[in-house]
Amino acid sequence: MKYLLKNGTVVSGKESRIADVLIEDEKIVRVEPGIISEDATELDVSGKLLFPGFIDGHTHFDLEVAGTVTADDFESGTKAALLGGTTFVVDFASQDKGGHTLKEGLEKWHAKADGKCSCDYSFHMSIVEWNDQTEQEIQDMIDEGITSFKLYMTYPAMSVDDKDLYKIIKKLRQMGCFAGVHCENAGVIDALIQEAKDAGRTGPENHPLVRPDTMEAEAVHRLLVIAQEAEAPVMVVHLTNQKAFREIENARAEGQTVYAETCPQYLLLDDSVYSRPDFEGAKFVCAPPIRKKQDQDCLWNALAEDKIQTIATDQCSFTWEQKKMGLDDFTKIPGGLPGVQTRGTLVYTYGVKTGRITQEQMCRLLSENAARLYGVYPEKGVLAPGSDADIVVFDPDKESVISAKTHAYRTDNNPFEGFALHGGIDKVFLRGNLVVENDRILKEKSGKYIKRGKNELL
Repeated sequence: MKYLLKNGTVVSGKESRIADVLIEDEKIVRVEPGIISEDATELDVSGKLLFPGFIDGHTHFDLEVAGTVTADDFESGTKAALLGGTTFVVDFASQDKGGHTLKEGLEKWHAKADGKCSCDYSFHMSIVEWNDQTEQEIQDMIDEGITSFKLYMTYPAMSVDDKDLYKIIKKLRQMGCFAGVHCENAGVIDALIQEAKDAGRTGPENHPLVRPDTMEAEAVHRLLVIAQEAEAPVMVVHLTNQKAFREIENARAEGQTVYAETCPQYLLLDDSVYSRPDFEGAKFVCAPPIRKKQDQDCLWNALAEDKIQTIATDQCSFTWEQKKMGLDDFTKIPGGLPGVQTRGTLVYTYGVKTGRITQEQMCRLLSENAARLYGVYPEKGVLAPGSDADIVVFDPDKESVISAKTHAYRTDNNPFEGFALHGGIDKVFLRGNLVVENDRILKEKSGKYIKRGKNELL
């Protein structure tokens, strides 16, 4: 199929300019004003912004966790992603503890995802055990197009100790890869949980109290000290607060390479949500927790100064019935929120429209930086000749209100319920195919697995 998008504003990480975009088959052929092509389907996109397809580098679809499974699997989750302008997700395959291999984890996640995705997809690999076999498998993962890894400093079934953390990130550095790390101090959190239970405090309002910002900041500090010794680049995923951000800034001042990711819930919600009546606070339970207003301000300032590289979602959705598993014990509330369908429109509405960031920064945060970090640039993350024709046609004048009644998730709740949106998705192209128009998916399950190269974000 051949399309010609006429008179749109093409947005890159550096500039915005009015130009035409010619698409043939799966690729962008030309980007320049005044293109004429009589054999192409012509679409007038005057007044619209043309972004590279958004990339979400942090999703959890079909994840077994907390005695249940996320409400959204790869079928429903990637449909929601596509409706939100996300044309490429990087989910998390995982090794299981107990002598299991990375290869087994990868096969398990391919079985979950292959043939079900409506956008393109890849995986990070979560390492939960380190031994000679796991070390040898790093090259196998690279051969399969997996060049980024995940480590946890919390959760008993997932975490690695400091010794193995050092060994892993050093090995990854030697192989030209890096790890994203979930940073929280597991030991102190366990002690605070026990104190809360001993005092009879069982409601969701206790969730942010037992996972305080200090214990995220401490873990970030410890990670970065270890990374300095290993001379290894690392990413702090789902960064939530100013204390942890200061640790990143201090490490960068010492010459370390530290990437940072945050999420819309940390930019737009504050910890008062946990005190909502009638167990409503359970809907917002995630880890790390949502923080305070001053933490939001810190994160927005960091985004404006290009000190945070990406905005992902940490998509991990549950129904109200699933959340009620923790009705008598807040530690049994499954942790996670949906987000892939509204990330772009929220960032535009509350970032670009308010002047906190520019639309060029939005392009970097949602597309270009992630493409570079995760080794798919310039195939993705930019609108340029030769790139995949992944295009978001964004209407800056479209208005709507977020509601669980209309979203595409398999959930009956939305953390951004009632948020007004000033800007919305008009059309989405995935590798040259028109897949979304008028808030409808026109073509499902056309996503493909993408083998990735290595990080090129300098």
